[in-house]
Formats: sequence, structure tokens, C-alpha cells
Amino acid sequence: MANEPGTRAVEAKMDGASLYREEIYTDRGAGTIRALIPVTRDGGPDHTRSTIYIGEAQILTNMGPLPISFEIPAATLGEAVQKYGDSAKEGVERAMRELQELRRQASSSILVPGATPGLSGGLPPAPGGKIKLP
Repeated sequence: MANEPGTRAVEAKMDGASLYREEIYTDRGAGTIRALIPVTRDGGPDHTRSTIYIGEAQILTNMGPLPISFEIPAATLGEAVQKYGDSAKEGVERAMRELQELRRQASSSILVPGATPGLSGGLPPAPGGKIKLP
């Protein structure tokens, strides 16, 4: 099985020097804060790196809820809680800019029937466009 095609392409390796323990905090209302606490290879605390705080929220769109993740610049959980609102606002604004850019890219890549970029004359018309009676 190890010699099957495609198995060589997936080599998932974890970096033992970059391990984190994850703790989740929520107020069951506004959102969630994930604390990524650095640990050593054996699971003990790694005091050479600082804890990373990631905020999570959702915005409602016409397609349903859209999850938003954003980093909260904080040194403690209490500070992360205090900065959650401002960081969430920045995260939502960044997500909206990215959505607008994706919409702009999608609208500029609309293909017109009969005209293919890079080919002169376009494509021939699709068969079956007209009804023919015997």
C-alpha cells in the first residue's frame, strides 16, 4: 500500500518545537476565545514563547452564518477579553474587504458565450440551438 500512487504526496509532519495546548473560553453570547498555550515536546509549559489568543465570532449573511477568526494582541486572558470587541470589529472589517475583493475578481472573470480569452473567433455555437423538423 505504501507504494500506491498518491500516497507519497501526503507527508504530514508535526513540528515538535511548535506545539501548543488549546483552551477554549466563551461567555456563551458574544463569541469564543481560544488560548494557544505553548508547550514543549513532553507537554510541559514552554516559557520561551508567549500565549496566542484567537477570537472567533459569526456574522449573519444571506447565505447563512459566516465564521470569523482573528488574533487578539494580548498578554493575558483578561486582556484578551477586554480587547475582544475591538479585535472582532477589525476581523469583521477585514473579512468584508476580502469578500468584496472576491466578488470583484468573480465579476471580472465572467465568460461571454462565443468568446474565449486567448482564442480568436471564440468557440463554435453549441449544437441543438435550433429546432429542425423533418
